[in-house]
Amino acid sequence: MTASSAALAALSGLGFGLSLIVAIGAQNAFVLRQGVRGQHVLPVIAVCALSDIVLIAAGVAGFGTVVEAMPAIVTVARYAGAAFLLGYAVLAVRRAMSSSALIADAAGASVAVGASVLTCLALTWLNPHVYLDTVVLLGSFASTYASPDRWFLAAGAMVASVVWFLALGYGARRLGPLFERPAAWRVLDSLIAAIMFALAIGLVVS
Repeated sequence: MTASSAALAALSGLGFGLSLIVAIGAQNAFVLRQGVRGQHVLPVIAVCALSDIVLIAAGVAGFGTVVEAMPAIVTVARYAGAAFLLGYAVLAVRRAMSSSALIADAAGASVAVGASVLTCLALTWLNPHVYLDTVVLLGSFASTYASPDRWFLAAGAMVASVVWFLALGYGARRLGPLFERPAAWRVLDSLIAAIMFALAIGLVVS
């Protein structure tokens, strides 16, 4: 292992990690909403980033072969995740249609930190794409590197996750003035509902 090969592996991990994370999905939509509300942003970011770190480490350590050998794990996560996403989509629709909910959102009504963390955990760990992308795909990519370098690749992917969620969560706060109007919350919740419904259907039919 040389310094140049380690740096190249880390940069590859950074780019590969961002390519997997920077996409419209349930987790990112939830982080965005929490960021706009300015509530429990750091705990939510911590859950997302720490979950990714654990999954990335598992993939690089070789647990992707375990997931591939036990497809039942992915199947269970697929249907449980679809059910949860459908439930969350229904809640988003109800928020979009409820004037009281919109006014509460515009006023920044607080939600318990525990509820936010549990929702984030469910959106993360009940998503089978997390296991297929982070554990299997990234793990397979890392296996093409020599043993020392693959952990630099893992470190790069972990940094990508932390940077992305920090940017998404705290960057969304700049949209705060826009969401002082209930109509803006109606649009956001409608988009979130559409994303959740599409993801849930995709999980079932995939």
